[in-house]
Parts: sequence; structure tokens; C-alpha cells
Amino acid sequence: MNAKGKTSIKENRSRITASTLMRLAGVSAMVTGLSIIVIGMFHPLNISSSVTTATWVNVHILATALGFFGLFGMVGLYVRQVEETGWLGLAGFLLFTVWMTLVCGFSFVEAFIEPSLMTESPAFVSSLMGMFTSMPSQIDLGILPTLWNISGLLIILGPLLFGIATFRARVLPRWAGGLLALVAVLVPVGGMVPPEYQAKLIMIPLGLALAWLGYALFVERREKATERVSASSINPEPGKVA
Repeated sequence: MNAKGKTSIKENRSRITASTLMRLAGVSAMVTGLSIIVIGMFHPLNISSSVTTATWVNVHILATALGFFGLFGMVGLYVRQVEETGWLGLAGFLLFTVWMTLVCGFSFVEAFIEPSLMTESPAFVSSLMGMFTSMPSQIDLGILPTLWNISGLLIILGPLLFGIATFRARVLPRWAGGLLALVAVLVPVGGMVPPEYQAKLIMIPLGLALAWLGYALFVERREKATERVSASSINPEPGKVA
């Protein structure tokens, strides 16, 4: 096999690897979206008595995991339309991923630390619950309330900007981007409904939008990879013949 044939094979392997990564990013976005839907459906009320329940722990383990899946998925969704979304897409991507990072950190504490603190320091847990529900805190929580308030702004601005950029880019499904942007409206509306419906109102549309975008990315890259393989089998390059 000549040098040209070897170079061609290396390039083809590189293309397949990039396509595989994009498909995996699509799967990650789908997993993230479905996880957010489950969290929205089953998240317990933010009260101290919920902290020691299995539902509380399981929901926040899932929320911790989605932080990792979400970051990889968002990278794929952004890279796929990076040229078309411009600065608006970049801003939305950064804000959205920072929100996911903060949620991952808070969820880790809620899943693995808070339950054990219920017996050792119930006042601290009560103060954390008060932070989530905007109640006065009995204990100085340091920077945590500030980070929580920042995350509230990020969940509005991140999906809004990234959703609008996706809608305008016309690369991934436009209405999935529109649904993502709608979350920015639902967040303040959530403050006006009973607590048991707040997570459902916000998280389910958010999860649906991400799962939709992830599925579109996965299917698109799979179809393109199939087309390339078919084309190469029908018209093999001369350099690939030994």
C-alpha cells in the first residue's frame, strides 16, 4: 500500500472518530434531557423531612450525573452550529454550561452530604432548605446563597440565548430551540404556582428541548456517517488498493 493510501485511511479514521464523538454528544444531550424530565417529575419538596428519603437522594444523584452528561452534550450541540449561532450562541452556551456546573455541585451536596447532616446539624440543613425557598437563614452559609441566586439568573439567560440562537441558526430543529427559550418565561412563572408544581413546570419543558436537540444531533451524524461509508464502498479511492 502506498503512502497516499495510508494517508487516505488515516483521514477516514479521523472523520469517523469525529462523527462518533458528535453522536455520543447527541446521546449525552438526550440522557441529560430525559434525566431533567425525571427530576422535574419526582423532585420532592425542599423541606427538611424530604432530605432523608430515598427519592431525595436518587433525584439528586441523577442531577449530579446530568452535570457531566450535560456538559458533553452541550459542547456537541454548540459545535454543530457554532458558525451559524455566532456570539449569541456562545453566550448562551457559556451561561447554560455554568448553570449545569453549579447544579452539579449543589446536587452532590444534597445527595451525599445533607442526609448525614440531618442528625448532626439539622439547623444547617434547615438553612439550606431556606436558601432554596427564599426563607431567612438561621446560619451564615457564606457564598452559597450568592451562587444559588446566580444560578437562578443563569437558568433564565442560558436557555433563552442558546434557544434563540438555535432557532435562528436553522441547523438543529428550530422549535426545539424555541421550546428551550420558553424556559426563560416559565422560570419566573414558576414562582407563582404551588411548590409541588414548580419543578414540573420548568424542568419538563427544559428536558424535552434538550432531548429533542440531542436526538436530532445523533440521527443527523449517524445518517451522514452511513452515507460516507456507502459512498466509499461504491467508489473506493485508488490509493486504498494495495
